[in-house]
Amino acid sequence: MSQVHNSNVPNYYVPHQSKWPIIATVAVVAFIYGIASMLYSSKIGEASATPSWIMLFGLGLTVYMLYGWFSNVVQESQSGLYSPQLDKSFRLGMAWFIFSEVMFFAAFFGVLLYVRTLSIPWLGGEGAKGVSNLLWPNFTAHWPLLNTPDPELFPGPSATIPAWQIPFLNTVILVTSSFTLTLAHHALKKDERNKCTLWLLTTVILGIIFLGFQVFEYQEAYNHLQLTLSSGIYGSTFFLLTGFHGAHVTIGTIMLAVILVRIMKGHFSKQKHFGFEAAAWYWHFVDVVWLLLFTFVYVI
Repeated sequence: MSQVHNSNVPNYYVPHQSKWPIIATVAVVAFIYGIASMLYSSKIGEASATPSWIMLFGLGLTVYMLYGWFSNVVQESQSGLYSPQLDKSFRLGMAWFIFSEVMFFAAFFGVLLYVRTLSIPWLGGEGAKGVSNLLWPNFTAHWPLLNTPDPELFPGPSATIPAWQIPFLNTVILVTSSFTLTLAHHALKKDERNKCTLWLLTTVILGIIFLGFQVFEYQEAYNHLQLTLSSGIYGSTFFLLTGFHGAHVTIGTIMLAVILVRIMKGHFSKQKHFGFEAAAWYWHFVDVVWLLLFTFVYVI
């Protein structure tokens, strides 16, 4: 993190007892219970405001927990309590966190690959399990799946999102943001704080623009293309992958905005700035995931 290590501090700082893990547990349980209750209520056709309030309570408590917990971490860092050994632990922790995110998206890409290369051909009569085609003899296997096996139950979309319009523009935006973030990092390592602030602010703005275009894309999909979560497996996988990626871009933008505020406050040094590096690792990971999304969801 930041600041020079105090030689009087033990090799490994052990924080005092904290309330934040308990608050985090309550927040996550409330948030997940609220979402599950909302999905169940919509499935059985019962309208109730209680699940949404529980979800909002869990979300608000999560925001409060994150703000409080990370504020404590920043204060400890600025007090010089963190040793080089603890810095290594932070780096390992962030590396394993990003690895877990890799596995998270790998599962979703696995679903997309399974559906496209196995399930859809089987429904079309191909392969050893092609006998399932007897249920829908008029179904023609083709990806993207605009005509579902049961169009009455799952009406397919009228069209797909053109890859070389908003998705390509968003690709350019995210790739550019990786370059501006790298420039900000190099400026910080040279202790050029004004340049670092400028390039990091540019990165945050690009992240916000990306999210704005994605919201516009979703509106077009729902209102004009009939591409929704209920429009068959294509709609489900499309919103599953792009939606979770959009959530990660949102989190990454917030992280970079916090780092920007910290830099403006004089935090970090050119030697010690792992808080910046951790946010940068996360952002570059999000960029790589988008390149895969653009290729396998929009282009191929």
